[in-house]
Amino acid sequence: MNGIHKIKGFFQLIRYPNLIFIALTQSLFYYRIIVPSFIVNGQPKQLLQETDFFLLLVSSLLIAAAGYIINDYFDIDIDNVNKPERLIVGKVIKRRWAMLWHLLLSLAGLFLTAIVAMHLNNLLLLALNFLSVLLLLLYSSAFKKRLLIGNFIISVLTAWVVGVLFIAEIRLNDAIYMQMKQAALGSLYKVTLVYAGFAFIVSLIREVVKDMEDMEGDRRFGCNTMPISWGIPSTKVFVAVWIFVLVGLFAAIAFYAMLNSWTWPFYTLSFAMIIQLFYMLKKLYHAQLTADFARISKELKLVMMFGILSMSFYFLS
Repeated sequence: MNGIHKIKGFFQLIRYPNLIFIALTQSLFYYRIIVPSFIVNGQPKQLLQETDFFLLLVSSLLIAAAGYIINDYFDIDIDNVNKPERLIVGKVIKRRWAMLWHLLLSLAGLFLTAIVAMHLNNLLLLALNFLSVLLLLLYSSAFKKRLLIGNFIISVLTAWVVGVLFIAEIRLNDAIYMQMKQAALGSLYKVTLVYAGFAFIVSLIREVVKDMEDMEGDRRFGCNTMPISWGIPSTKVFVAVWIFVLVGLFAAIAFYAMLNSWTWPFYTLSFAMIIQLFYMLKKLYHAQLTADFARISKELKLVMMFGILSMSFYFLS
């Protein structure tokens, strides 16, 4: 039973539902957007072939899992106040084992990235994934406690889940390839920008909402998060502004879809998200308790999920 308990604790530690979501996001972006974008005479001609994509996906999962582990490693005291029932490091898994797992998973993720980078002759992939590992470590050890810097880092890394696949399709040192694929890469760049921007904004909103949820423990251990520094009312205004930015994004997508006679899922989903976001604004206005902010955080996960699932309809437009 002790071994089973540790295995269960390990999967909780690496946030396996979030890893499944990362895998789903990258798979949809690859098969529903990248591959169809490079079809020539009925044949896919994308640079990132399935084997390399699989290796890159696994590397993303390993790096993300390592990031979750190191975050919990440095957050033992805070989590013991905010979420004592979810505490894994120091309770189920020893701290030294957590650090070892972080190191092994990070190195494995970078090793797989290196294989893909060398095969594609694209060392930028390896450099940026190495930067991701470094940022996750710096976020957990230092930047998480600083005003907005930690929120920004996590939001950028969330957007990178999509961005890494776009970077895999470019060859900055191959002018002939870039010219041949100019049209497809230009279209792919715009789509990547939309989905990466969407992921960035939703992640930023959710990180700030989680800061409001975790104020008690954060304040006790000297964190300088936005709700601690600015207060809850000002933080709510910040979140509301970004929610309106999301509403504007969905409205623009819906309007563009209708003008170009895209299939109904695009604008139906966009209008549904707009309604959900306005409902969330109402909840945010009335939120006072930790449980209120926890519910908003969970609903933001659903917004992210439905936004990512819209990739399924992209080439049905």
